Amino acid sequence: MKTKHVLLFLLIMCSGCFSFSQSKELYEIVRRLDSTFFRAYNTCDLETQARFYSDSIEFFHDQGGFINSKQAILDGTRKNICGKVTRELVENSLEVYPIKNYGAIEMGQHKFHNSAEKDAVPHASKFIIIWQNKNDKWIIEKVVSLH
Repeated sequence: MKTKHVLLFLLIMCSGCFSFSQSKELYEIVRRLDSTFFRAYNTCDLETQARFYSDSIEFFHDQGGFINSKQAILDGTRKNICGKVTRELVENSLEVYPIKNYGAIEMGQHKFHNSAEKDAVPHASKFIIIWQNKNDKWIIEKVVSLH
């Protein structure tokens, strides 16, 4: 329950973040991280994905629920995503905001293409990723995925 309160607090605080300008340097760092991570996601490179996830990852999915196990996320990706689903970042949707002495919040929209459902039309959905920078190593601590 404490985690949900922290996440809710961060989301509320972010609503005021829109008035701050994004750091171009931080934006580029997170954009590259996003690109590298989702290239691994799209190609089923689970080893690279595992390096991005914190050992204390928290994943909130509006349809799938809450997962706080790195291995469970990787197993779910192997079973449900690999060879079936690819992710596309919606152009110009990416927003990046610093978290002082911690890292950054990435927000945006993406589309998922499901090759197993040929007639399905991908639609944009929102996401939030909370990145922690530990000694210049960026890791994913929390993910919120909304469809």
